[in-house]
Order: sequence, then structure tokens, then C-alpha cells
Amino acid sequence: MFDGFWNNVFRYPRYFVTVLLGVFLNTIAPLMPLLKRPVTLIALLGLFVGSLVFVTFTLRAMLGLSTI
Repeated sequence: MFDGFWNNVFRYPRYFVTVLLGVFLNTIAPLMPLLKRPVTLIALLGLFVGSLVFVTFTLRAMLGLSTI
């Protein structure tokens, strides 16, 4: 009954990484033509950095880690 249990358990991380990589690639693929123009590249990078800063500040404020 438990012959292949640990074998299956050790296969789940590989499956998880594969699924995450597939989601990442399918999310980024439509944006690749936009990255060929410098203006849209700068805009997308600014949007990414801005959203990362927003999430960071929001989490710091929610957790009481900031001294702002």
C-alpha cells in the first residue's frame, strides 16, 4: 500500500516548480513584444518597481515594522 509513498512525496516539489514556471512563462510571453520598445520597457519596469514598493510599504505598515 505504501510502496511508492515517499517516491510520490519527493515528486511534488518538482511538480510545483514546473507549474510555477509554466504560469510565469505564460504571464510574461504576451509582454515580450512590448519590451522591444524602450519607452514601454521603462514604463513596465516603473510599474513593476512601483507595485513592489507599494506592497512593501503596505506590509511594513500593516505589520508595524516601519517608523514612518
